[in-house]
This record gives sequence, structure tokens and C-alpha cells, in this order.
Amino acid sequence: MDGSWTVALAGLLGVLVGVVGVLASRWSERRPEPMPSPEDDLPSGAADVLAVLSSAVVVVDVADVVVRASAAAHAFGLVRDRELAHPELADMVTRVRRDGEIRDAEMLLPRGPFVPPGADGAGVIVVGVRVAPLGSLHVLVLVEDRTQARRLEEVRRDFVANVSHELKTPVGAIALLAETMDQAAEEPATVRRFAQRMTRESQRLSALVQEIVQLSRLQDADVRHQPVPVDVDEAVLEAVDRTRLVAEGRGVRITTQLSGEGADASRRGGRPAEVWGDRELVVTAVRNLVDNGVSYSDAGTRVAVVVSVVDERVEVVVSDQGIGIPESEVSRVFERFYRLDPARSRATGGTGLGLSIVKHVAANHGGEVVVWSRPGEGSTFTLRLPLRRVEEVQRTP
Repeated sequence: MDGSWTVALAGLLGVLVGVVGVLASRWSERRPEPMPSPEDDLPSGAADVLAVLSSAVVVVDVADVVVRASAAAHAFGLVRDRELAHPELADMVTRVRRDGEIRDAEMLLPRGPFVPPGADGAGVIVVGVRVAPLGSLHVLVLVEDRTQARRLEEVRRDFVANVSHELKTPVGAIALLAETMDQAAEEPATVRRFAQRMTRESQRLSALVQEIVQLSRLQDADVRHQPVPVDVDEAVLEAVDRTRLVAEGRGVRITTQLSGEGADASRRGGRPAEVWGDRELVVTAVRNLVDNGVSYSDAGTRVAVVVSVVDERVEVVVSDQGIGIPESEVSRVFERFYRLDPARSRATGGTGLGLSIVKHVAANHGGEVVVWSRPGEGSTFTLRLPLRRVEEVQRTP
């Protein structure tokens, strides 16, 4: 009896073990596999490619959750709380996911979701956007900042528009004067008077074209690639000489004080105030400053030009006793075609490009130009250029 119970009990335990094993096997088959991380689903090698792209990169999954975003994407404010911050981008992603077609667009976006559109020009960016499928589970968003390129394009467009407008005036005047002369062919005095006016207008047109070409050269080239030593004292003397006749005609006196004179020369041991650069451009910059001082000065006043060396820089200071510049206008005087007094500029033949050329010459020589002015007290323009150092002089053959 005991033996039969023992056999029965052993058989029952065997059945139970078998049942447990079967249940465990089926349970393990039904248990879901561990969920992969979203980035694990990216196509092979995609992460390495995305890491070297210069554009801002955002990758979203099927639930519109951002699974990858570059530092540039965060800097531009494209991502917030693992979501695309701008509805325009989210809408493009939805359409690309729906039909699988690559889409391109240019957008004007606030720099971040908390900046209201139009609140501040500096808070808005112009971007080129490309959205494309990335495998079967993700959508790739590439964003390129085009703000600077758009700004330069607008500057060029404005420049062309301004040039066209400025050229129309002398060209139209010459055409009108020529027609009037033709009608007054039997009146020598009238013909002579209009011929003189045609000469002035043609000179104005020639000066304008020359300065436009010069400004274009300054914007496209870097004079420091092929520099030569420039004696600033000599450049100033030549610039003043080119301006003196006009100044005398207006009753304005020009005085000069060079770096090679007085205590400044003794302190430097007779070494010339030289800079590296383009001599003709330095002469042009100084001439434009002197021309500007003469144009806005009245008869009986003085324009002073002083050259000195200060803290390893050559300074050319041009001071006049003219009408001065209102504080609200000081920041605009270096803009192209800006004129403080358009009527006076027309009378003196000014093109509105002179001070802009000075600014570009200074920048191309590694220097700067600044202005101080008060209405009724005149203006002082200071051109600062890096001094040619002693060791550079010694190395020159």
C-alpha cells in the first residue's frame, strides 16, 4: 500500500512540473520584447551623418515627438519640450509624413516661441526649411539661417535703387539743358550759360560714377592682401592740395599740422607716421573728410587737419567750424547717399558717398572713423589706422 502511494505521488509531481513548464514557456512567448529607444530606430548611419550637418537638425517620430535636435536648433528656438515650437514647421512635418514627398520653404520665424512676431527685428530670423522622410518612422527637418544673406540682399537692392535715383538727376538735367540749348541756338549768351550748367552736371555725373565704382571696389576687395607702406603725412598733404582750390573758392581756409612736426616727431625719433595699405585710398579718405568739412563750412571759417601717432595708431583729425550735425543724425552720416543738407550738397556737387567711402577705407585698413559734432559748433572726424611698427620697418628691404 505504501509503495503504491509513493508511485502515485511521484507521478502527480511529475505532471505538475510538466504543466508549470508548459505554462512558463507559453507565458514567455507572450511577454513583449523591451521597447527600443526612439533613436535606435534611426536608419543605419543616419546619426553620424546628422552630426556633421551645418544646418540646424530636428528629427521627430511618428508621434511628433522630437527625438534628436542639434544645438543650433535649440539656439534658433525651434524646439520646446520635445516638440516643434512653430506650427508652420509642425504642419510641414504632417504633410511630409502623409504623402512622403520632400518639401522646401522659406519662412520668417520669431527667434524662439516666446518672442511675438514683429516685436523686434533682431528677434526674427529668415530660414530655409527642408523636410523629408527619414526611414519609415521618422521625419527630418533641416533649417538654414538665411537672415544675414537676406539682409545683404536688401542692402544691395537699396543700393541699386539709390544709384538709379541719383543718376537720373544729372542725366535728366543734361538732357534738358541740351534741348534748351538747341532751342536757343541763335542766342549766344543763353547757349553759353546753359553750356556752363551742362559742364557742372557732367562733372557731377562723372564724380558720382567714379565714387560708385570706388565704393564697389572697396566692398569687393581687401587692400591688406597687397599692402605697401603709406606715409600718412604725405597722403594728407596731397589730399589737402586736391581740395585747396575748392576751399579757396568758398572762402574757407585749410590748415595742417603733420606728425613730422613738433614734439610728436621728436618723441618718435623722426620715424614717419606710416601705415600698411593702399596710398591712393588713404589720400581719397582724407580728401573726402576735408571736402566734407569745406562743403559744410561758411566763408571765413577754417578746416584744420592734424596728423599724430597715438597708442600705436596714426590719427588724422579733420575739424571744421561748420553747421554741425544734430545728435539724432550723427549715427547716419556714414550711410550711402545720406546728406545732412540736400540743398547744400546739390550746390557743392556732393554725391552722398564720400563718408561711406571713408568708412570702408578705414575698415579695409584695419582701422575706424568716428565723429563728434554739435549744431552750430562744427564737426570733428577722426580717422584711425594701425601704425606700421618698428620691427616691420626694419624687415622691409
